[in-house]
Amino acid sequence: MEGSSSSRSDEDFAVGCMLSIKTTLGDEFDGQVVTFDRPSNILVLQEGLKLGPRRNIRFLKTNYIKEFSFLGQSEDPLDIKKCYIDLQSLQAREELALRQAEADAERIGVGVTTQAQGIFDALFKTLPVRWDKTSIVVMNEVRVSSPYLPENVIGGTPAANDRVKKVLELERRRLQTRGPGP
Repeated sequence: MEGSSSSRSDEDFAVGCMLSIKTTLGDEFDGQVVTFDRPSNILVLQEGLKLGPRRNIRFLKTNYIKEFSFLGQSEDPLDIKKCYIDLQSLQAREELALRQAEADAERIGVGVTTQAQGIFDALFKTLPVRWDKTSIVVMNEVRVSSPYLPENVIGGTPAANDRVKKVLELERRRLQTRGPGP
């Protein structure tokens, strides 16, 4: 059974069918049909024809299929007895994603202006910074308070203080040349 984008039916994408597919984007791959969702026109394929502990799953809108050919029929790819899920790996990835999301959230100032956040982001690129309410704490010793001007920099060693002032001046200049944002 061979097909093109205009001559296909639901039977062409029956669960377990092994297909060789060419997409309109130039990709070519072999895969086994896991499921086909008619309302969304999405075909879910398990790439490759070899079974093993690690498999790639591809979601493909069928209107991106240029042509395909039927390679054979196999057992249900979702047979629980033959599926392997590495829970430790998934839990480690989840934990890493959660830690990254928490770190990203801590870099967002609460109750600060867009300009203050822009200054924080510029300092973050080169120095360790964190928010303490609406003040920016740089290197755990230098504090920058609203309105985030060089004269609002206090604490720390003279060298650290000068470094923060310089970055503040450069960022404020960059923000002024860029003009008001959306």
